[in-house]
Amino acid sequence: MSAEREIRVALAGNPNCGKSSLFNLLTGSHQKVGNFPGVTVEKHEGDLEYKGYRITFVDLPGTYSLTPYSPEEIVARQYLIRERPDVVVNVIEGPNLERNLLFTTQLMELEVDFLVALNMIDEVQEKGISIDTKYLQKLLGCHIVPVSAKKNIGIEKLLDHIIRVSRKDIEIRRNKLYYRDELEIRIGRIEGILETEKELGAYNPRWLAVKLLENDREVYHEVQKHPVWVKAELALLDTMRETERLYDADPEELISEDRHAFIRGAMQECVRQPERKKASVTDYIDMIVLNRVLGLPVFLLVVWTIFQGTFTLGAPLMDALEWLFTNAAALLAPLIRNDLLRSVLIDGILSGVGGVLIFVPNIVLLFIGLSFLEASGYMARAAFVIDRVMHRFGLHGKSFIPMVTGFGCSIPAIMATRTLKNRSDRIATIMIIPFMSCGAKLPLYILLCGAFFAPREAANVMFGIYLLGIAVGLLTAKLLKSTVLKADSEPFVMELPPYRWPTFSSVFFQARMKALMYVKKAGTLILGAVVVIWAASNYPRQPELDRKLATETVRIQGSALAESEKTLRLQELGSRTRAEQLEYSVAGRAGKLLEPLIRPLGFDWRIGIALVTGLSAKEVVVSTLGTIFSIGKGGADHPELSMILRSDPAFSRATALSLMVFVLLYLPCVATIGVMKKEVGHWKPVAIYSAYSLSMAWILSFIAYRLALLMQ
Repeated sequence: MSAEREIRVALAGNPNCGKSSLFNLLTGSHQKVGNFPGVTVEKHEGDLEYKGYRITFVDLPGTYSLTPYSPEEIVARQYLIRERPDVVVNVIEGPNLERNLLFTTQLMELEVDFLVALNMIDEVQEKGISIDTKYLQKLLGCHIVPVSAKKNIGIEKLLDHIIRVSRKDIEIRRNKLYYRDELEIRIGRIEGILETEKELGAYNPRWLAVKLLENDREVYHEVQKHPVWVKAELALLDTMRETERLYDADPEELISEDRHAFIRGAMQECVRQPERKKASVTDYIDMIVLNRVLGLPVFLLVVWTIFQGTFTLGAPLMDALEWLFTNAAALLAPLIRNDLLRSVLIDGILSGVGGVLIFVPNIVLLFIGLSFLEASGYMARAAFVIDRVMHRFGLHGKSFIPMVTGFGCSIPAIMATRTLKNRSDRIATIMIIPFMSCGAKLPLYILLCGAFFAPREAANVMFGIYLLGIAVGLLTAKLLKSTVLKADSEPFVMELPPYRWPTFSSVFFQARMKALMYVKKAGTLILGAVVVIWAASNYPRQPELDRKLATETVRIQGSALAESEKTLRLQELGSRTRAEQLEYSVAGRAGKLLEPLIRPLGFDWRIGIALVTGLSAKEVVVSTLGTIFSIGKGGADHPELSMILRSDPAFSRATALSLMVFVLLYLPCVATIGVMKKEVGHWKPVAIYSAYSLSMAWILSFIAYRLALLMQ
């Protein structure tokens, strides 16, 4: 049955309000993920058919306000203003109503068609909280639907309200949030000036006036483009002088005070808390995880447990995928008669891309763990625990959030530093984020740890690599903040949400999205890089070597040796020939040029090639190793990459440790460097950082290699 009409709905609200859980419940598997135009912020869309309507939901990034300090806030506000969805569903966390209403008051000012989904209504009832939703509806000028995404309560009623709001069947009062009289007079004056500018017709003039008084950068830049700015600026200056005279405060402070006064009044009128407040489960857990002595050890134990689980649970799945690719190579090799095509498919694509895809189970498990910590409310506690450590190194406590994001990808982590208002804090955080082990480095760690260490040792080694990145980052921050970026950090203020058992659908959804993005990269960027690396490793050809191979092949085949001995001799001949060809190729020559610089680190020219190609994306380091080290290893029993590395004379435990340290610390991918330049503003700091990171990578890899040799 075809839908009668399409309805576009934006889900908006604070972080940790259950918005994404509601989105997953509503849309199920009918979801797609991309990026909002021009930014790296992820865009989640999904749809469902309900009562003859196709309802498309857009899960906007969770934000505490619509003031554009961060990319997420900019994206959420621009979408609401420019895309004008049919309905906005403001998801509110029922047990923390007061905090959530600040975002609601800003939706009221936008005058969009919205309704409130009062989420976690089951927790509200369990805690004995009474909310007069009917009176609160009158105050907010919108309908309120109690729901529970976790227990699937009120979902059909919410969908019915969405349809009614989109059809205008529900009267929308659109209450204005009134400020004190002196402000209202001047807001009206500025509003009247802005109404005369037709080109600003896409914006509500009252909202523009309020935002100008709040010193909103984005709105300032927009209005300044138009002739009306001359009159508007005079009115703004007059308002600032008047509020300073009357209240000894600027308009931004007064607007904030009046918003919070409205919220406090609404809470006083509509919400009744239980008389006796017993200590909750959250309080008991926080006694341990926020303890000044136990907090940090507990945090390290939690992270260590995640790494142990990643290796222990992921090992059988990774082995199964290795078996699959190994047998696929063994089956395909005899079927492909053309030597060139066989080399491209087996030595190039299958060894390169397959060598990256086998790590998907580990990546899924790691992100399940991190998503669980985020959704449960523990990650916010970790930020508070780490805050004491951060201040010792001159960083703001909020720097921890971008640093944690950096374990997924450095690009959104660097963008997230916009939440830091202090410029020196922001630049220092940007400069240390690439030292965090992003998800792209994880496949190399898993490969080398799995090849050279027992499973229990492997998890500890990888945990140590992650800690080394954090330590180098913090020491770098201390160096920067005590020299070129001297400035006091701001005090750290952050909300601690109550602990909740995350919905498995939400946690697995996040992990699935990360895995799909990883697989997509393997099928596009890494596949292209693998083909280029294969070509660079096989060309230019050496005619004399090809002739020698043909002559020796004929001689062996015509000899009186047994068939098994002939096969063995031919494999050895092919291996030697391909190794000589690799040295003669473009990649081999480039690697030879680098070898004197990296030989003290335990690396040969083949690893040098992998490090250079890794500048495009760190996953390519593994695919390059798979392509180059597999050349000459093909055949009916095509071995897995970990086995090849273990048997290669150039590789040892010491080499593996040195390579992990170098990849951890050396230059990030070119996309990250580009974002760093964009956020910092010019190339000089980025160039200095690049030289510094290469130096640190070389020095610490050298130390790791020498210490590992002594311990062997």
